Amino acid sequence: MSKGELIFIGIGLYNDRDISLRGLDLAKSCDMIYAEFYTSKLAEGSIQRLEKLIGKKIKILDRNKVEEGNLILDVSETKKVGFLTAGDPMSATTHVDLRLRAVEKGIKTIVVHGSSIFTAVPGLLGLQHYKFGRSTTLVSPEGSYFPMSPYNVIAENKKRGLHTLVLLDINSERGRYMTIREGLDLLMDMERRAGYGVIDENTLVCGVARAGSEDCILRAGPLKLLKYVDFGPPLHTIVIPGSLHFMEEEALRKFASLNIKR
Repeated sequence: MSKGELIFIGIGLYNDRDISLRGLDLAKSCDMIYAEFYTSKLAEGSIQRLEKLIGKKIKILDRNKVEEGNLILDVSETKKVGFLTAGDPMSATTHVDLRLRAVEKGIKTIVVHGSSIFTAVPGLLGLQHYKFGRSTTLVSPEGSYFPMSPYNVIAENKKRGLHTLVLLDINSERGRYMTIREGLDLLMDMERRAGYGVIDENTLVCGVARAGSEDCILRAGPLKLLKYVDFGPPLHTIVIPGSLHFMEEEALRKFASLNIKR
């Protein structure tokens, strides 16, 4: 059995103030702190403020270092290591894989959960969590690379009357964060290519910007109108509703300014 320990700490959705007290206490007790933010973006200055709160330097790793995992695992065999992630640490497959590899090496693991986009966005909009189908991610096309899987996921969910959480592409290395408008344009492009009638300009869509922040923006309406809403800075998220319960529709009217007749 290894003498080390690997602690996965979710620090929430928006800034340094979202970390839990338990997460903060455990981070302070660690010998080494690593973090990754290539799957999200915290408010400016959050990392520096976290370092002051924890009292330790945070070493930020890129995607390759996290996916490779050897650096974190090697140190965790003899030391107490904290691994900070935005949102909930176990929402990412890469982090689950890292934990599995740690357990296989006999390294003790602890998970400190944080608020997640998967629960925050439905809650903000007033949509019922159990009525969501598979989530999907819109990836920016490059050259001949144009994945259609998000369109297929939305089509399958709508067929079953389920809502779809659509995450938008993040490229932190380039400082590139897909906007709601870009995401909706991409979905319309997919519709033109597939032609199955899943999405059109009158499709009801929801947009959420900066979930978890004080200046979070929520809007719901037909695609042709929502694409012109100024949602401000990232991060942005889209929801394509399925069949709405009357309470969900009322929530969208009151929380997200839905004002169309259905």
